Amino acid sequence: MKVNYLLIGIIVGSLLLFVFVYPQGVSKWVPVPNVPFRLGLDLLGGTHLVYQADLSKSENKNDAMQGVRDVIERRVNFFGVAEPLIQISGQDRLIVELAGISDVGQAIKLIGETPFLEFKETKADTQAILEAQQKGQRLNEDPLQSTGLNGRHLKRAAVAFDQQTYQPQVSLELTDEGAKLFAEITKKNLGKIVAIYLDGVPISTPVVQSEIKDGNAVITGKFTPIESKLLATRLNSGALPVPISLVSQQTIGASLGAESLAKSLKAGIYGLILVALFMILFYRLPGVVSVIALGVYVLIVLSIYKFIPVTLTLAGIAGFILSLGMAVDANVLIFARMREELKAGKSIRASMHEGFSRAWLSVRDSHVTTLIGAFVLYTFTTSIVKGFALTLGIGVLTSLFTATVVTRTILNLISGPKMENKKRLF
Repeated sequence: MKVNYLLIGIIVGSLLLFVFVYPQGVSKWVPVPNVPFRLGLDLLGGTHLVYQADLSKSENKNDAMQGVRDVIERRVNFFGVAEPLIQISGQDRLIVELAGISDVGQAIKLIGETPFLEFKETKADTQAILEAQQKGQRLNEDPLQSTGLNGRHLKRAAVAFDQQTYQPQVSLELTDEGAKLFAEITKKNLGKIVAIYLDGVPISTPVVQSEIKDGNAVITGKFTPIESKLLATRLNSGALPVPISLVSQQTIGASLGAESLAKSLKAGIYGLILVALFMILFYRLPGVVSVIALGVYVLIVLSIYKFIPVTLTLAGIAGFILSLGMAVDANVLIFARMREELKAGKSIRASMHEGFSRAWLSVRDSHVTTLIGAFVLYTFTTSIVKGFALTLGIGVLTSLFTATVVTRTILNLISGPKMENKKRLF
């Protein structure tokens, strides 16, 4: 009865996993939310960017490159790209891969820009310079002077909306040092202009109405919601520690990704069919049982890919296909041992028990060594190989469960006294 309950649990669990993996198959009868698989750059399409950093004035090149990587990672995260790849290549190059991005130009602009925020105030001859500029004179002179308050004193920027006009604007929260400096500036310039410059261009020129002590300022202007969000993002992302330049850009179209995905799926299906045929032809009834367990294995693995989620790349799918063979490797060891026990004249149930118990050490050792290899690859390599290692590791762990639980449960159910006269099926 215990085996029967376990078998019922496996069947019900497999059905639930099937619905989770392939909700389209039952969506006509049952409303099921569709959780898509997360695809990488080579399958989904996107862009591959290579940047080169100018380290000529940097004393510690490693720290400078790590700083560049951290800043760009923050900027890419603000952009909302799922699972971006950002890694240092060589001494002065940075690789950025953005999967499924819709506006490559905007991403390049966001990654490469180094915004400079600055507050400026009027000076003694500001009015004279403005009057001269209206006449076409003194055009190279800035009518305002720096206050010393700049982006270094910025703690946080956020999108806000004017409570009266509902126009988007950007609110600024300054650091303690910046708040103290801003209070002095506003107190000194009551009734005067304190302009906010970004990259040398005035974007807001408010008149100070009162002293501001709380360290909060607002950038107003004719912003759209998208422009205000982009400005806040640029200010929050910080400045790059060293200059960078884009040296290579490669766009991977969605059609190429779809073609790669179709070929990978076809390879996976072919591999599954060949493994199933081999097991059935060579091991007969236990081979059929192993194919059923292999189906459960596929459902479990694909569900894990969706649930974590795992970013699937071509390398990751290769790891999955390789793990299909690993999934039946344990069954091969067990079934081979079962045959030896059957040839010795033991009953089917006794042979099965000996097969599982005696083959367990070999099954355990082979899976552990593969897991060690997958762990090393995942820990010490780049993300392309990491995807392969992750899918391989998940497959190896899952195959232990399907071989020792699913296969054994089904064999226990069918290996009753009635099968003793049909040993040829084993």
